[in-house]
Amino acid sequence: MRFRSYTLNLILLLWLGLLNTSHAIPLSEAVPGGVVVVPLENNDDKAPEVIYNKNRVMVVLKNNQWHAIVGVPLSASPGKHRLAIKTGDGHKMSHHFNIKSKKYKTQHLKVDKKKVDLSKKDLERHWKEKKIIKAALKHWSDARSVDMNFIAPVDGRKSSSFGLRRFFNDKPRNPHSGMDIAADTGTPIIAPAPAKVIETGDYFFNGKSVFLDHGQGLITMYGHMNSIDVKKGDVVKRGDKLGTVGATGRVTGPHLHWGISLNNARVNPALFLPEEKEQVSHSR
Repeated sequence: MRFRSYTLNLILLLWLGLLNTSHAIPLSEAVPGGVVVVPLENNDDKAPEVIYNKNRVMVVLKNNQWHAIVGVPLSASPGKHRLAIKTGDGHKMSHHFNIKSKKYKTQHLKVDKKKVDLSKKDLERHWKEKKIIKAALKHWSDARSVDMNFIAPVDGRKSSSFGLRRFFNDKPRNPHSGMDIAADTGTPIIAPAPAKVIETGDYFFNGKSVFLDHGQGLITMYGHMNSIDVKKGDVVKRGDKLGTVGATGRVTGPHLHWGISLNNARVNPALFLPEEKEQVSHSR
């Protein structure tokens, strides 16, 4: 019995070790549009439940400690923010963290006037599509662990950074909620990590788009595609082809709009790319 108990404990330790080291976590940057990695004071075997801004937050095990991986919306105000935590045994507590201000650059673009001043028909279409897109970006699925060891979804030049304060035809619009990667029409777009396709469509602003669920509120979005090679319900591996780069929707040329939603907050994709992390950390 003692040998059996030792063997089971060894298997458990090995499993926990694999869980702790097999998957990367994003760079922590405590700013609007950033990601905050919060170590949790909880030693339970069961993951605690964490809520931020009324949305469930990803919790992963790293180095034998639970960590909350918190997405901070671009609209977040600098200052103290609160996590509501419920431990595995039902105990409730709070954890506070601070958000620093960050000034994003401004970008002025000239686009088709019909894509800025919408007709009644186009506006109705937009509001209908917006509900579908918001539901996809807010989607939650339980997952024991989440593979965040991302690779770039397309080979190309980073043409427009996350968070830009945008003006279309000199009219202010929402900040840029993703990373634009310029590439020729037809360039393959691949899945950055294992995921499930939860939505596809052809939208007024985003053009042909795909939404991937990576688990625990981590959703990636791919817009302005020329072609889509997957369908809703498909399970994809890292490197699987999703479709090709295009210029559909509101664009100035062929590129991929790559967005990441974490606990229903649009966050900087550069924080998830190993080759981008050093540049992001030096810019802080």
